[in-house]
This record gives sequence, structure tokens and C-alpha cells, in this order.
Amino acid sequence: MKNRAQPAYWKQACGELAAADPVMTTLIARYPDAILADRGDPFQTLARAIVGQQISVRAADSIWTRFAGFAGDITPGHVATLEVNGLAACGLSRRKSEYLRDLAGHFVDGRVEPARWKKMDDEAVIAELVDVRGIGRWTAEMFLIFSLRRPDVWPVDDIGLQKAVARHYLDDARPTPQALREHGVRFAPWRTVATWYLWRSLDPVVVQY
Repeated sequence: MKNRAQPAYWKQACGELAAADPVMTTLIARYPDAILADRGDPFQTLARAIVGQQISVRAADSIWTRFAGFAGDITPGHVATLEVNGLAACGLSRRKSEYLRDLAGHFVDGRVEPARWKKMDDEAVIAELVDVRGIGRWTAEMFLIFSLRRPDVWPVDDIGLQKAVARHYLDDARPTPQALREHGVRFAPWRTVATWYLWRSLDPVVVQY
């Protein structure tokens, strides 16, 4: 079940960001409908991320529907038993089929264990997730933001974040990853919140990955 309640830190973060940065002052006032709803079940969230890689949202939704119908029970233990050929028949590439099985295997044997994440810092969770085939740092960071709702994630490889920082701070000059990393220091410890508002400034639709 998705949790649509705003994170407890959001109001404090908005107050501190608005007080410290004129761009944040404007954006926070412009978008009062901020929602950072978590995506529910961690396994299904990560599986959806794998399915959706490098294809349109519509195509990903279609393939996910077929996959869900084929799998029936979308749990790690069950998905780990599914044959790659059967998964491929749902429209998944062979590589993505193998990625889903690898993800399931990591959950089954405890290499990925959601119960311990509360005691782990962001980088430790990222390291655990990127050990899964098909999950890179960007996907792990989106998971930290939208599923774990960690408050201080600054995804420097995200194109939307790069564009927004260029627009609002750098006269449309795209920052290098290092420059973007340095720019984000000003928003700590609330870089997730700053990221959300910067994304929103590019798109009128509420941001949800």
C-alpha cells in the first residue's frame, strides 16, 4: 500500500530551504501541493524500475500488466522460480528477464533485506541495491527518494535535476556532475526536497517515479 502522507521532515525542510535560497523561496511558494508518496512494496517497486528502463511509460505499463498476469504472485520467492523464456513472452527482453530473476534471488537469500534499511545510511542502501544486475546508482537514488523517502538525496546523474539547476542558477549552462555535486551542498540536509521542487519547476505534473 502506498503511503501518501507527507514525510515528517517536509515542513521543516521547506522552511529552512526557503529562508536560505531565493530560488527555493519562489518554487516552494509556487507548488504548495507537494506530494512525496512512497511506492509501496520494495520488491515490486524495484521490479517495475527494471521493467521500465529505456522504454516509454506506456510501454512499461503494458509489459508490467502482462508480467503481473503471467506471474500471478509478484513476490521474490515466486518470481525467482519463473523461467526466463516465460518472462520474455510477456514482452520483456531476455536481459530484463534475467535482471528480474536476479532481483528476486537477492531478496530471497537476504542480500537485499528491507528490514535492515532503517539502520543503514544512504550509501549503504545504494551499495546493496546496485549489487543487483540491472540496478544502477540512479535507480537506487530514485528508490531512496520515492520509496524510502530519505531527506538528503541529490542525484547528480539525473537529467531533470541538471536541467533545472542550469535554468535557475547557471543561465542554462549544464553543470558537470562535480559542479552539480558542489552546488547541492547548499541544500543539505534537505537535498531530496530541493530536488523535488527543482524537478517540479520543469513539469506541471506532480513528480512521482
